[in-house]
Amino acid sequence: MGIVEELKEKALTTGDISREEALLLAEAPLEELAAAAEEIRRKKCGQGFDLCTIVNGKCGRCPEDCKYCAQSAHYQAKCTEAYGLLPTEKLLEGARRARAGGALRYSIVTSGRRLSDHEVEQVCESIRAIRQDTGIQVCVSFGLLEEGQFRKIKEAGASRVHCNLESSAGFFPKICTTHTYQDKIDTLKAARRAGLSVCSGGILGMGETMEDRIDMVLTARELGVKSIPVNLLNPIPGTPLEHRKPLTGQEARRCVALFRFLIPDASIRLAGGRGLLDDKGEQCFQSGANASISGDMLTTAGITVERDSEMVRNLGFEVRLCNE
Repeated sequence: MGIVEELKEKALTTGDISREEALLLAEAPLEELAAAAEEIRRKKCGQGFDLCTIVNGKCGRCPEDCKYCAQSAHYQAKCTEAYGLLPTEKLLEGARRARAGGALRYSIVTSGRRLSDHEVEQVCESIRAIRQDTGIQVCVSFGLLEEGQFRKIKEAGASRVHCNLESSAGFFPKICTTHTYQDKIDTLKAARRAGLSVCSGGILGMGETMEDRIDMVLTARELGVKSIPVNLLNPIPGTPLEHRKPLTGQEARRCVALFRFLIPDASIRLAGGRGLLDDKGEQCFQSGANASISGDMLTTAGITVERDSEMVRNLGFEVRLCNE
């Protein structure tokens, strides 16, 4: 029995692939790895496909120095026009469009280190209105909030908190110095204590190693994360990473397949940057991925919910909520 087959059986039974074993898988033939990841996905997750869309609920003027981000005030990137927290009417309008297009989740994402208490109260009103009007699942990405703030958000009707680890603990200081990796971990733990599910992944192609990618997902596994966004760096002019070469489709497939081995029952969610791939991620959805963020990203164009829905149905998936 080869190493891929052996570790596939381990993923299906104990689900505790080690770092050393993951590094061995990273060197395996891609097609064999991808086929095994698909088998794990089918057996652990079935044909469910979790479809999410996001809205830029507060844009620009961010004091954090994340080197990939057009919204950081530290750089000269051209961003969409900066604005404060959107009113309920605008957020509700976006939720209605998302629901009509077939999205299952609607995630409100805001720039900045964290929302203020006043902004949390304001957005809780919006969440209540969205849930009452559309019934769509509401996810939030509001920065480094504390447990009490998360409890208010949950009471308003949100179900999930997004806070990306971005990369490994070792690589993170190379892409951000204004907050720490531990800040990220503390935020995810606070959200879990408040009774919310958590969504956390990262960005591939920032200069990190495969070891960094594996360590990121192992940290997510330790934190009980079951929704793993996989972003591919879209190098934005004016940011420090503007000259990075985007990942190839083969590199993206290898990472997706490897992540499936590490968290066999997770929603491996293709997110930002997949529009750079020639097939818009279709081969990744045949290599272990089973979820996506559709529609436009925060400052870059994405793929419409309607197009994604058609593609994943053609691949034999059923669009439905997963990992609730």
